[in-house]
Amino acid sequence: MHQLSKKIKVAVDAMGGDYAPQEIIRGAVMAAKKGNVAITLVGHEAIVERELAKYDVSHLPLDYVSADEVIREDEHPALALRHKPNASIAVATALAKEGEADAVVSAGPTGATMASAVMSIGLIPGIQRPVVCAPLVGFAPHTVLVDVGANVDCNPNHLLSFAVIGCSYAKKLLNIAHPKVALLSVGTEEGKGSKLTQASYPLLESSNLDFIGNIEGGDILSGKANVIVCDGIIGNVILKFYENMGPYIVRWLKDRLGNLPLLGPIKKVLNHMVSFTKMVEDESGCGGLLWGVNSVVQVLHGNSQAQQVSKAIERAKFAVESELVSYLTSELAKVTNKHDITLNESISTPKI
Repeated sequence: MHQLSKKIKVAVDAMGGDYAPQEIIRGAVMAAKKGNVAITLVGHEAIVERELAKYDVSHLPLDYVSADEVIREDEHPALALRHKPNASIAVATALAKEGEADAVVSAGPTGATMASAVMSIGLIPGIQRPVVCAPLVGFAPHTVLVDVGANVDCNPNHLLSFAVIGCSYAKKLLNIAHPKVALLSVGTEEGKGSKLTQASYPLLESSNLDFIGNIEGGDILSGKANVIVCDGIIGNVILKFYENMGPYIVRWLKDRLGNLPLLGPIKKVLNHMVSFTKMVEDESGCGGLLWGVNSVVQVLHGNSQAQQVSKAIERAKFAVESELVSYLTSELAKVTNKHDITLNESISTPKI
């Protein structure tokens, strides 16, 4: 490994993703050309060298570290990491742990990325589970949903920490000074919802967050809440539905219009829906930050290609520059110190 210049250092899992290593490396080259970031590709040495030979990288802040194993989607994350200590994602997170990287980017299996980050880098004090937040761009640009798939089995303390993470996201990335927080449930009354929702309500109510109570599914896009808290199963279902809503609406409209001429207002509506679809695709394609890990870890969809990889590296760089990890740490301290709410239960590797 050659010495990199003193820039924000991003370790990129070159072997993770449906289109790895070709698209991952192409995206890394694109990001390196933009400057202000030094990229370390992590992957099988011969394969990485072969792909890099396709580009002129002689003057780019781009290097690589060898990792000759890969974790597949069908492997159990924790077991795979034990049996494959030299897997690309394990080596990438180890670089962050050792201070050789300021951030990690991977399009590999989310479970493996999450487990590797937790085991190698560790979690911020007060966090038991890392989470992924998703802004509802388009129809609800001032609303973030958390968690959207990282955690399927949660307890009330998890949901409290999700709320703090969501507020940190809203403040730092959506510029909302005083975000309103809500639990997603089947009714607005305190006693409505699952046992998890009912048990989480008083924790959020007694926190120093601006908790407005429960909201129902019909209010997700209303703007009533800036942070909507739920477990990862519910969040993931909502997010996937939202991400795929645009093309279905466009198709539905076109079917109803039939052979009618696309007059001004009708054409404008269709164009807006196409723009919404593109906006959502761009947002989701860049993946999301794994909040709660004690370093910046950006996870991508497995089908991400070069453009999305390049944008994800830029976002990871921005997260480092914005000191999001230290900001979340301070926000967690406010909740635990002011109300004596214990978020620090025994931390174990999440079941993914």
